[in-house]
Amino acid sequence: MTFFLYRDAQGYWRWTLKASNGRIIADSGEGYWNKQDCLNAIGLVKSCAGANTKEA
Repeated sequence: MTFFLYRDAQGYWRWTLKASNGRIIADSGEGYWNKQDCLNAIGLVKSCAGANTKEA
């Protein structure tokens, strides 16, 4: 899996997580004015590997 960092049409930073087959697994869902804020959001997702799963 790979995180892709990019700027959208309005100039906001966003990220997309893609599987090795190129399919999108997740995306930022919002734009970030600062690149560092976007990188921090990626870090949060990476740190959630041990998160619990609950059925809603």
